[in-house]
Amino acid sequence: MRRVIACLVVSAVLCLGPSACARPDVDFDAARAYGQVEEQCAFGPRLVGSEASRQAADHITSELTTNGWAVILQEFEYRGVFVRNVVGKKGRGPLTILGAHYDSRAVADRDPVDRTQPVLGANDGASGVAILLELSRTLDVNAVGGEVWLAFFDAEDQGGINGWPFSVGAAYMAENLTDSPEAVVVVDMVGDADQAFYWEGNSDPVLTQRLWGIAHSLGYEEAFISQPGYTIMDDHVPFRRKGWAAVDIIDFDYPYWHTLEDTPDKVSASSLERVGRVLEEWLEQGN
Repeated sequence: MRRVIACLVVSAVLCLGPSACARPDVDFDAARAYGQVEEQCAFGPRLVGSEASRQAADHITSELTTNGWAVILQEFEYRGVFVRNVVGKKGRGPLTILGAHYDSRAVADRDPVDRTQPVLGANDGASGVAILLELSRTLDVNAVGGEVWLAFFDAEDQGGINGWPFSVGAAYMAENLTDSPEAVVVVDMVGDADQAFYWEGNSDPVLTQRLWGIAHSLGYEEAFISQPGYTIMDDHVPFRRKGWAAVDIIDFDYPYWHTLEDTPDKVSASSLERVGRVLEEWLEQGN
């Protein structure tokens, strides 16, 4: 059973005119995004309820606040463990949510040598968070014409361990939303140097084709492949179950998934940039 602890407003940003919250004309920086992967991994495995998890959540909160986002913490207990979603909010109007999970898996249950140790999660977790944090710096929310949430989910990657399901944090958010998002896009395992995104089977097909079309217009057709791929239970599914358009951008052909080798050297800055630019273009075109 889940027990709500708190929903805290960490910071608030007041915009007093149409240009008050405009960001400077800056581009998505691949090197900065890659640096965000390294910073998260420096905390160690971000297991739910751990000190490293707290440090990661504090880092995310600090970055969002520095970049002018109002920050909400969704805090609750699940099976006696403290769980925290971090949500950055900016803009007014129809709601769009971008999501990524910041926890990493407690056991490397696909590792060929040692399946008892926790996963560092450079790609499986940190890559999506890195893209969202860099977008918090570069995204022109005025051009979006609506409200944007950058949602950092806790407790996604513990499914099958001690009876836990996947996507605990995302499910909590979806169940407690009072606004209906027009779109939810989750990015997970998006930094692989050998990047290949296929249409995911649980994702909204119209929104999927819109995102892949933008990727092709940017010259990324080799990475965004317009063919069906895997069907995956990920953080977009709780939103789809509520009837909202949601998409999972995920490269599931990642050989280091749930192993001890999911380390920053397996992540490519160029891969992070491709995904970041697709999301930025999609949002700033007004979806």
